Order: sequence, then C-alpha cells, then structure tokens
Amino acid sequence: MKACLCKSPGPASDLVVEDISEPVAGPGETVVRVKACALNFFDTLIIQGKYQFKPDLPFSPGAEFAGIVESVGEGVTELSPGDRVMGYMRWGAAREKVAVRADDLVRLPEDVSFETAAGLTVTYGTTLHAYRDRAGLRAGETVAVLGASGGVGQAAVEIAAIMGAKVIACASSEEKLAFAQSLGAHHTVDYSRQNLKDTLKELTGGKGVDVVYDPVGGDLSEQALRATAWEGRFLVVGFASGDIPKIPLNLPLLKGCDIRGVFWGEALNRDPDGHRKNMAQLLDWVREGKLKPHVHAVYPLEQVAAALEEIAARRVRGKVIVTP
Repeated sequence: MKACLCKSPGPASDLVVEDISEPVAGPGETVVRVKACALNFFDTLIIQGKYQFKPDLPFSPGAEFAGIVESVGEGVTELSPGDRVMGYMRWGAAREKVAVRADDLVRLPEDVSFETAAGLTVTYGTTLHAYRDRAGLRAGETVAVLGASGGVGQAAVEIAAIMGAKVIACASSEEKLAFAQSLGAHHTVDYSRQNLKDTLKELTGGKGVDVVYDPVGGDLSEQALRATAWEGRFLVVGFASGDIPKIPLNLPLLKGCDIRGVFWGEALNRDPDGHRKNMAQLLDWVREGKLKPHVHAVYPLEQVAAALEEIAARRVRGKVIVTP
C-alpha cells in the first residue's frame, strides 16, 4: 500500500510517498481502509520534530480519518468488515490503510461523507470539549474566538453559534473576518488594526466577554484576558503564534475569572465515553444541517507536502482533506 512518510525531521518538501507493507490487525485492533484523512496545524510541527509528541521514524502525518473496516483482530466484536467508521490516532493516517484500536473508532452514519467526517474529530472535537466540558458555555453568553478563520477557529465560531452564544470573531484581516462571518460570527475584531481589549469591551457594552477561546497565544492572550467579564472563562487551546504568554496572575484574581486548559488529547484518554458523546453530538448536528464544516481543499496523497505548506503559510480557510 502507499503511504506518505516522514523519514527525518524537516520541512514538508522532504516527505515522500512510498509502498510499504499492509498492516495486520492485532488483538483489539481494526484495519481501516482510509477514504479520507485531515491535516492540521500540528502536522506542520510534528514532521519537524517540534511537537510535544515525537513519533519513531519513519511515520505518516495525519491524525484524523474516515474509512471502511477491512478486518478486525481478536477480541473485536463491535465492528465488522464493511462498517463505515471515523477515528483519531495522533499521527499515521496519511496512508491507504491503518491499524488502530477498535476503541478509537466511532461508527459513521451513511448520510455523512468520508470527507466531512475526516475533519470532524480534532478541531470540532477539541472545540466541543472546550465549550461543553471546560467552559460550561450557556446559550446567550458571549464568546470571543481568536484566530477565527483557521481550522480550529472555524470550528469555534460554528459551534459557539450552534450552542446559542453571541460570537465575536477575532482575526488579522478583513478577508479572514468575512469568512468568519459566513460561518455565523455576529461581530468581528481586526486585531491587526484594532486594540483587542478595548474593542471587545466596546462590543459588550463594557461588560466583557464570558468566554475567550484562544488557540493563538502570544501578545493577544493577555489583551483578551483583560477583556473577560466577571467570572469569565479563558480557554487555553494552543499557541499557533509560537509564543507561550506569561500571564499576570493578578488578572484572574481581580476579575474573578478562570483560566482553563483544554488538553483534548489527554481528555480523550481519561474520558473516552465523554469523547464518544461529543462525537455523537457533532454527527447529529451535521445530519441536521446545523454544522457544515468548510473544506478548504482536497488533495491526493502525493500532494500532502503542498497541503502542509498551505497550512504553514496561514492560507487555509477551514479543513484540509487528503484522499489516499
């Protein structure tokens, strides 16, 4: 079978596509023929050896996927060959077949496409976990989404709107903000030319925002934290800017607000039933037409490098899908 491989840490241009041996399902495992997988920003880091996880070489990028069960290993009774599934595996999905734990798979309804499902697990799963499990987001509250046009930012805008929140999309250009508005944002902030703290305060009548969703980090984090409401919740999702901010702890004291970490990958391990519940909710929203994930582009396996370069250059609006 064909696989996109990272053989040594380096840029996306160093990736190769080669034939490798097909996987075999071990005890508790399932072999899935990958019909579609998705790439995320962290894939641009993991191939350079700059991510928190450093897989043994060679490996394939791609953490989330959707496909068809080909075979099952000993002890697997809940899945059978021919079943449509979606799943998450940290890395390794950019290949024609994968062997994964059956427990890491979720059944995929017939009326949800592989391309849509492949991009649901990481960004949308992270976001629903952030809002539902960490922030306790309630309808009518105000959410400020930083980096609102990227993959995770897109999910944050869409899901907050579905949950009945008032969404303020924050990004670095009018083009990006127009995209966020098309996803359901009620207000926008261009932080390349507007002061983030002051504008968020103005848009909330001085009250401040109830929830900040921050996958960016850097200088914007403290500005957004200063714009939270009394008993607001600041969600630490990631550091796409490359800069981990140092927050003055007098701010949460004075504002009575919380800074809450969102480590979705660990939450998945600690609360698999909660993850399945969240995935079921996302699939229901897709089937009901409430959630319509935007696909930036679909690439063949041979063009994974080009796709990752688009992500690294911040030119992506929505999900990047690969079809092995």
